[in-house]
Amino acid sequence: MATFSSQVLVRVASVLAAFLLLAAGCGNDDDSFSVEVSRQDAVATYAAGVHSAYASSLYSAEAMDAAVDAFLTSPSEETLEAARQAWLVARVDYGPTEVFRFYGGPIDDDETGTEGLINAWPLDEAYIDYVEGNPSAGIVNDPSGYPEITADVIVALNEVGGEANVSTGWHAIEFLLWGQDLSEDGPGDRPASDYTTASNADRRAQYLRVASDQLVAHLHELVDAWAPGRDNYRARFEASDPDEALRLAFTGIGEMSRGELAGERMTVAYEARSQEDEHSCFSDNTTVDIVGNAVGVEMVLLGSYPGGVSGPGLLDVIASQDAALARQLRSEVSASVNSARLIPAPFDQHLRDGVSDDDPGRVQVLRTIEALETQTDTIVAAADKLGITINVS
Repeated sequence: MATFSSQVLVRVASVLAAFLLLAAGCGNDDDSFSVEVSRQDAVATYAAGVHSAYASSLYSAEAMDAAVDAFLTSPSEETLEAARQAWLVARVDYGPTEVFRFYGGPIDDDETGTEGLINAWPLDEAYIDYVEGNPSAGIVNDPSGYPEITADVIVALNEVGGEANVSTGWHAIEFLLWGQDLSEDGPGDRPASDYTTASNADRRAQYLRVASDQLVAHLHELVDAWAPGRDNYRARFEASDPDEALRLAFTGIGEMSRGELAGERMTVAYEARSQEDEHSCFSDNTTVDIVGNAVGVEMVLLGSYPGGVSGPGLLDVIASQDAALARQLRSEVSASVNSARLIPAPFDQHLRDGVSDDDPGRVQVLRTIEALETQTDTIVAAADKLGITINVS
């Protein structure tokens, strides 16, 4: 198993390095834009980029799934750590894809969307304890009354009785790998014995295996929905009026910038000083999540995506109408990404009672929130310049 662990760590290092290069590259001072760009070309680049980004996320999620299987086959502290590292790598790839939400696309369609099954949070630990069969959760006192762990069961239980009753997706897996974070300077520290000798170890292992498999399945659905040459969402997206398709793309980056990232993912935890409200509270991965989401906005604007997909981005379309406005937005988004990268990890150290608002970490969090809010106003103005109206929080 040492060989497997080494391979995972190498993959962690390479993906993190690529992630930092993407963020740094997106934040350059090059003011050049495509001289001639059609709105349809930008729509085509976006569609290809979404597919490529989801494919990258699926690839690393499959690697995580294999690491989880390896851990459950031979449970040890080493294989548990390898599974955790694979989860962290997979989150780097997934984070930027969150920008493809907020407009009724395949991930968050009211009837068929999977967003609530993939990245729902915050998560009530007691609800997970219930699903994994822990009587101390106090939700069900008789373990024999717990439902069998299957994909259909955990999907059906997701958010039943409350939005924090999350039973599927990244953060359910995160809790199953790390456990509750009770440390002031580190993540959760669930022992491997929870999957060997502890009460309900077999059920917990089954839950982790099913949750990991199900996440891969849901990501596969998104890859299929954006795959080229099929009768799917991408085909309808590219066949629609270019201004309508661009409206959706602008809505995604605008809503991610302010309502979601600056608001739900940062301000809520910042103002309430609530560790439970931070994005990846069990693994202390929240700062990486924040950077990933900010980079997602930037890649859509630049038209530069994972897997080597590149072409006219939204900035090129904006520049065709107002080059100065495009340069302003590029500068603001670069500033927000760089600001996010400067937030000290772990994020929860900035949420503790007694930490002054003048503390450098809290100052940096607030600075990033303000930078994201500033760029949102410019995103809205840029869309309006193109004759496209968007409504964002």
